[in-house]
Amino acid sequence: MTNEYINKQSTIDSPCVRNCCLNEKDICLGCFRQINEITNWRCFTQSEKVVILDKCTKRKEDHQQFLE
Repeated sequence: MTNEYINKQSTIDSPCVRNCCLNEKDICLGCFRQINEITNWRCFTQSEKVVILDKCTKRKEDHQQFLE
């Protein structure tokens, strides 16, 4: 996970990039979170958010490979 989502209070900010578009699997093509990860973001612990962000990175890589 990159440090770009960790703010000065050591909390993890939402990775939302304000480019929301869900694919057929309900994954946002802007931030690569699943719909439940988006709607429940504030309820997740810091460790859960780290896991989600790691999954988002993988989803983004998979998506980019699919487009090639």
